[in-house]
Amino acid sequence: MSETVPEAERTVDFCRVPLGQIETARSRHMWTRSAVHVAESGGLVVTGTWDGTVTARDADTLEARWTADHPDHAVGIASLEAAIDEGADTIVVAGRGEMGTIAAYDAETGDRRWRYDTADDVGEAVKETVFYLPYVVALETGTDSDGNEWLYAAARRYERDGETRRWHSTVYAFDADGSVRWTYETDASPIALDLDSSGERLAVGYNRCMGEHDTGLVVLEADSGDLEWTWDPGTDGDRRVGDVSVDGDSIAVSSHGDKRGYLLGPGGAERWHVDLAVETEIEGETLYAYPNHAYANEGRVAFVTGNTYAVESRETESRHPNEHRIAAFDADGDLVWDDDVRGFVHGLAADDGRLVTPCAQNFRVRDPDTHAVRWFDLESGVSGYEHLDGIATAAAVGGGTIAAIEEPVEYHDEGETRGEYALRVGSLE
Repeated sequence: MSETVPEAERTVDFCRVPLGQIETARSRHMWTRSAVHVAESGGLVVTGTWDGTVTARDADTLEARWTADHPDHAVGIASLEAAIDEGADTIVVAGRGEMGTIAAYDAETGDRRWRYDTADDVGEAVKETVFYLPYVVALETGTDSDGNEWLYAAARRYERDGETRRWHSTVYAFDADGSVRWTYETDASPIALDLDSSGERLAVGYNRCMGEHDTGLVVLEADSGDLEWTWDPGTDGDRRVGDVSVDGDSIAVSSHGDKRGYLLGPGGAERWHVDLAVETEIEGETLYAYPNHAYANEGRVAFVTGNTYAVESRETESRHPNEHRIAAFDADGDLVWDDDVRGFVHGLAADDGRLVTPCAQNFRVRDPDTHAVRWFDLESGVSGYEHLDGIATAAAVGGGTIAAIEEPVEYHDEGETRGEYALRVGSLE
């Protein structure tokens, strides 16, 4: 039987570090403008801001150790903990901008070690708007059987000519020194990567499939890039997958195609599926919500859903009963617990069975009380939260440290700016 876990009182003291100025968010969700990462081995909290500034701070004191300028908007951060030539760890930053740059920085000094421009592969923007810019949507790190650290990345670019819409994308495997081991190219839009714990398989989730590539999940051999198997929800339209998460020989998939969650075994064999926010009749409208995030760990799987939409129109006054919900399932697909996240979650952060949801605005309700960082235990559902005046747009967790980015917001029908552009850091230990 499932158990709905009540929202806990705040249990963590968060420190705030201002990040400068940024355009105030509005009622609608904006593009990804910020990133944050906890590098456990180096004791760092690293932020990436809309103007490309990357700053590494001491995780305990939050004093800046170094600052670097990334060529693009810094929208994703990872760390390579294996040393290069016995040197320091590496901080890797993904960009969205003219060149869609992936760059690696020395974790001790901030000196740039290498740079790769994905626009050389996916092409340059054909229109000067954010949505058309080359975009590195995901980074993933892992270690091969010889102990070598690898970096995986997925980049994409969109273009439109009249009624014709196209995506260009490349998945990469890099050595720690920036050398490209292999690439995998498609005409679809990747949205997520995840690597199994053995470092042998890389799962790639594709969200929009409009061309020859017409499958939502691709599983590649991590050391060669060779295709192992594919899976698709088999639905009409170009929507496919929202997120993927590997747990042993299982892969959890959130499906945008049919708004369900799946657990797959080897070769894509379906172990179970669950309805998350499927099309539902509410007051004469057919409503749904996209399952945007998935996390699988030690036999448990959690899915997080997003905003309500209507089939007939993107505008609706009603709510899908499962919008902005986190739900955890056991190995048999039975619901164990669920809870409300209350606002849109841009990106799910997870570490060893702990999940962090940076909750932004609920643009239909526009309730400032929904602005928060929330965290959950995958096993028990025990939760906590920290309320923010602004909206939480990015989060990271590692080694007991939780970090989030707050951005200011002004609802269109209020005219009041809430919150500020800031880093928020607390300890969950």
